[in-house]
Order: sequence, then structure tokens, then C-alpha cells
Amino acid sequence: MTSLSPTIALAGGAHMPVLALGTWPMNDAETADAVDSALRSGYRHIDTAENYGNERGVGEGLRRSGIPRDEVFVTTKFNRSHHSVDGARAACDASLQRLGVEQLDLLLVHWPNPDQDRYVDAVRGLAALREEGRIRAFGVSNFTQPHLARVMDAGFLPEVNQIQLDPEHGRADLLRVHHELGIATTAYTPLGRAGAFLADPAIAGAAAAHGKTAAQVVLRWHVQQGIAAAPKSANPARQRENLDIFNFTLSEAEMAAISALDVGAPLHHDPEEFGH
Repeated sequence: MTSLSPTIALAGGAHMPVLALGTWPMNDAETADAVDSALRSGYRHIDTAENYGNERGVGEGLRRSGIPRDEVFVTTKFNRSHHSVDGARAACDASLQRLGVEQLDLLLVHWPNPDQDRYVDAVRGLAALREEGRIRAFGVSNFTQPHLARVMDAGFLPEVNQIQLDPEHGRADLLRVHHELGIATTAYTPLGRAGAFLADPAIAGAAAAHGKTAAQVVLRWHVQQGIAAAPKSANPARQRENLDIFNFTLSEAEMAAISALDVGAPLHHDPEEFGH
């Protein structure tokens, strides 16, 4: 089966499927099963990280699925201990070995960790890896506008910033910056953690109008803005449901009503204080 997800063209030329399978907090065995079923269902983008501890499971699921490697976009991320030019190379090598692949499609700095102030060098290392062809694209995760500004001042354009984003955390200011700079956005926990907002009339009403679930409406809200989303699911039926969002369109009024759920709530983790 071919991919059911459209793609976003990244600044460096790679094309990233807009719907990814999130794999946190699954272990290797759970991840292998989830990746296998997701790829067989039509997913072509898998999201993992050094810190998730399940890259081996991603590799196993990829091999078990029988889907050719060049048809699957694999994203992973590395921790603060690798925040240097040489550290980025070491992180890349370690992820390649755990995944059992020869090239990464997208490698991200997982958190800026401004207390150690080495994230610019980490991005510098990623840019070198892309030049060498070890990775197809590079980017960051959980970076704020000031973090991005420092990276840009050093002469590097992250192709992706993966951030917490959902209807209650719309991140409009940061999305505006991404659009101006040409940085693609990926939303992690795109359905929220508690998911209480899924019952809001703005979402439930749109779901009833389109014959879709609340989760499908929220994922559609993401991708209709040009945002990639990485919902986690180990359930094959739910995975197929998450993919079934490209055959309807939310109206401008429906989009606006969902966006209006942004209540300015704090992020789960402050990137100035949290990181690994």
C-alpha cells in the first residue's frame, strides 16, 4: 500500500509526510508492533527519539513490515549530552545503529537546554551531517523564537521545529515565525494529553457535521493549517482512523472555532527550564 498522507516540502528538498506515527512512551516490543501495523495501514512517517528508548523497536517494525526503506520517512532526536558538533555526529551514528538503517530522514535537537548553551553547536553539527548525506534533513524540537533567532544568526535554518501544539495550545506567534522563516512545524501530542477539549462543541459539532470522530477533526485542523502531526497510537484500528482525514475539509468557521479554544495555558514543559 502506498502512503495515504500528503507531504510537506522541507527547505532542504526532502518531502515529509504530514501524518507521523508518534511512538512515545512505547517500549521496543510495543513500538515494533505499532510501526509494523502503521506502515501496513499506509503511514510513511515514524517519529522516535534517543530518549524514548525505542529506536530498535522502530527498526524492527520497519523491517517486519516489508515496506522498502526509501518509502519511509524516519525522524529521531538526540539529547543534551550530544550538544556539540562532534556530539551530533555521535548521536547520529548511535541512532543509525539502533534503527538498523544507513541514513536518517530527519534528525532533531530534542530540547534546547539553554542552561548549557550548546544548542547552536548541535545544529551546526546537524548541518554538516546533511552536507555529508548522513541525514536528509535537520531541525529542532521545543525551540522558542529566541532559540531559533540564535540559530539563524549563526547562519543555520532548521527545516523543522517539532513543538507541543493542540487546539488549547495554538502557538500562533511561533507559527507565524515558522512561516516567515520557512520552517515546517510538527505537532507532538496533537490531540492533547488529557483530551478533554475533544468534547467541546466546536470539535464535537464539526465531527457530527462531517461524520468523523473528534480526534479526526482535530488532526484535520492541524494538517489544514499546513502543520504535520504525530499522534501516538498502538491500536491498528485507531491508526487507520487517524489516517482517514484527507477526504473532508473543515470550513473557515469551523477552523476558527477550534482555534478559539486556545486559552493561553502553559506548556507541559518550559523549554527554558526543562530538557534532556
